[in-house]
Amino acid sequence: MTSVVLERAERALARRTTRRSFISRVGRAFVAIAGGGLVAATLAPERAEAHHLCGHLYTTGSCPHPFKPYSRVDRWGYPVHPEYGYPVDDKGNIYLSREQSRRRICQDVVPEEYPRTGRPKYGGGWSRCCGGRIRHIQDCCSRLSMRINGDGAVRGYCRGNLKVFCITYQEYDLRC
Repeated sequence: MTSVVLERAERALARRTTRRSFISRVGRAFVAIAGGGLVAATLAPERAEAHHLCGHLYTTGSCPHPFKPYSRVDRWGYPVHPEYGYPVDDKGNIYLSREQSRRRICQDVVPEEYPRTGRPKYGGGWSRCCGGRIRHIQDCCSRLSMRINGDGAVRGYCRGNLKVFCITYQEYDLRC
């Protein structure tokens, strides 16, 4: 009797999950048993540090930005206001004159605040529909083997030996 119930439960679980989601659930359950509920709760994708960016569920944090964690940039990599899209200086004020300091986030701010990144550059990214508009998430890549939040670096969309250090995003005026 017990084996029949167990077999039915296994089949029901297999019908509504993919192999990846099943392994993820089993892994979280194992960690919950071994390490307690606090550790298991931190593994939930909705608790990821960079979940604030629509379409990004992993733990790579945002690049330094006046409105961090909302690291929105323009097409040249300069900071813009995350909601309204107007240019901002390094302090988050509206950019009105060249007397204000306004640096490119990945190429200028990241290596200044994190000198070990060397000369980081954008390595690619992906686009998602967020709030009815196209949002392009970009990887800021460096040779460093760790990400901005201290985790091991991943290759992501970086070319050559570069790895993802932090992320920024562009908001397009394209409806989706």
